[in-house]
Amino acid sequence: MSKVLPRIGRRRALQGSAAGFVAFGLLLWWLVPLGEEAPSGTITFSTGTPHGVYQEYGERLRGALNRDMPGLNVKLRDSAGSQQNVQRVASGEADFTIAAADAVETYELGGRKGAGRLRGVARLYDDYVQLIVPRDSDVRTVADLRHKRVATGVPDSGVRLIANRVLRAAGIDPAKDITARSEGIDTGPERLKQGKIDAFFWSGGLPTNGLVDLARRFDFRFVPIEDDLVAKLHDQGDAARYYRATNMPESAYPSAQQGSTVATIAVSNLLMTRKDMDPRLTEWVTRTVIKSRDDIGAHVHSAQLVDLRTAIYTDPLTLHEGARRYYRSVKP
Repeated sequence: MSKVLPRIGRRRALQGSAAGFVAFGLLLWWLVPLGEEAPSGTITFSTGTPHGVYQEYGERLRGALNRDMPGLNVKLRDSAGSQQNVQRVASGEADFTIAAADAVETYELGGRKGAGRLRGVARLYDDYVQLIVPRDSDVRTVADLRHKRVATGVPDSGVRLIANRVLRAAGIDPAKDITARSEGIDTGPERLKQGKIDAFFWSGGLPTNGLVDLARRFDFRFVPIEDDLVAKLHDQGDAARYYRATNMPESAYPSAQQGSTVATIAVSNLLMTRKDMDPRLTEWVTRTVIKSRDDIGAHVHSAQLVDLRTAIYTDPLTLHEGARRYYRSVKP
């Protein structure tokens, strides 16, 4: 009898090992298809401005892509933001990028060159519109920006697109009623601290490092964008339908918000490419985006919101065939 028990124990141990091996194999298949050689070559990824979320996300994603596809050379290019990113992919200057849905729709509605070739890879996370003023500013509403020096983002940025629409919704002509300054998240915080501007707009994931850094050095607050302005935004055309009313959580910038949420608007960000991009490469890129969420999210908080269940919703873009293959392969 004493000899039988060890045999049973060994058998159970072997069965457990086999089950574990099968589970491990399935995990490997989800992460990297067994027996499939990783794509190689060179791709260009258009990111964003220094200190912005697009740039940081792009840098972290490049690291993840390099681990999964060691033979793939990922070149990063700084950009003004969403509008320039869409144009670069449409024209072939870049292969992949991130852009806000409203900028994509604006490009398509304008019938711009290459618009029909644009394809979605994944819905990533939402950008929040953030209107920043000094703590002691007399600006309490968007309408109070009249006659002020306001940074509305650099040309061809998604910030510029949204800021101008928000101003018009508040009855302000960006070309006449304010002194508009072309400042982004890389320069706007310092200009505000120096008193060279009265306010600046930013649209990005939460929190944005450029504002986290500013909060350590300067006392500022956020101006709310109330629901009535969102309704007026939606009256500005089809691209504005991507804006939704929301609240910036109090945990985004604790010292600036002092325990309060801030009414604002949000718009989804899309990872995108072109129709002619290699489907196998795009499938691998999509897989890396999904599986690297936690690693990237440890450094880029917004990336924690990347979700397999919602990633497929890349409206207004049709999913790229390679991305569709990946989502079908992991469908329960």
